[in-house]
Amino acid sequence: MIIDFHTHTFPEKIALRTLDHLAGKSQSRYYTDGTTESLAVSMKKAGIDYSVNLPVMTAPQQADRVNDSLLRAMPALEEKGILTFGGMHPEYENIRGKLKELKEGGVKGIKLHPAYQETDIDDPKMLRIIEAASDLDLIVITHAGLDIGIPGHNYADTGMLLHVIDTLRPPKFVLAHMGGWDGWDDVEKYIAGAPVWLDTAFSVGEIDPFREGDRPLRSLNLNEEDFVRLCRKHGTDRILFATDSPWADQSDYVQRFMNMSFSADERSAILGGNAYKLMNMREEGKTDACN
Repeated sequence: MIIDFHTHTFPEKIALRTLDHLAGKSQSRYYTDGTTESLAVSMKKAGIDYSVNLPVMTAPQQADRVNDSLLRAMPALEEKGILTFGGMHPEYENIRGKLKELKEGGVKGIKLHPAYQETDIDDPKMLRIIEAASDLDLIVITHAGLDIGIPGHNYADTGMLLHVIDTLRPPKFVLAHMGGWDGWDDVEKYIAGAPVWLDTAFSVGEIDPFREGDRPLRSLNLNEEDFVRLCRKHGTDRILFATDSPWADQSDYVQRFMNMSFSADERSAILGGNAYKLMNMREEGKTDACN
């Protein structure tokens, strides 16, 4: 079983417009049209069984509108193999109430994006979200490190992430982008081995430019040798395969992992077994083994 723990989709009416805007900011290519249908096609081509959709709340009112829409769409999404998380914004007021609705609706976790929410990950407003979600046994996944499209302030640097870990000890805390995009030395020194999960989204391999003629992008991702070393230092039982689709080609990412120097057991755990256990998928009648 292969589970992509970090993907994004958008409403069909705004999907391409949104992708063009984000691609222009990051100068990074996208590989689907941003819709759930396009993601489902990509999954089938790549041999991916499930993808986790991660919504990003850029305004507090979206915590109602977007989450409610996702709750209604869950049955149809799951038929495509798409498991959606919810989202939360630090300025939203009824945090515990909305998180309880998500939990009761069958949502497994929530996504935070400090850079797009312009709030440091260890800000008290973020801490109260993480604490409330953890009390409900929800997974919390956060963007970690710099965002390629928002240069300047790092809203989730290593020190902030360690502050969250030390303060709350959240039991299901996932740091996207291998614990801190473009901060690989600090991640290996301070984050590796911490009681968190790391996802592999947008962290290994070259970054393709959005348009021919754009300024050359220096890849800030890890090379494969350093990536494998970091996975093993952290513990391959806490690494979650993730692509950041549409910002990476799912087929390419799967093939890349198949060719890396992991053992068969390590590869099986990373590609699906770890996510399968973290999301307690056995409780929902899934198969007993992750092959």
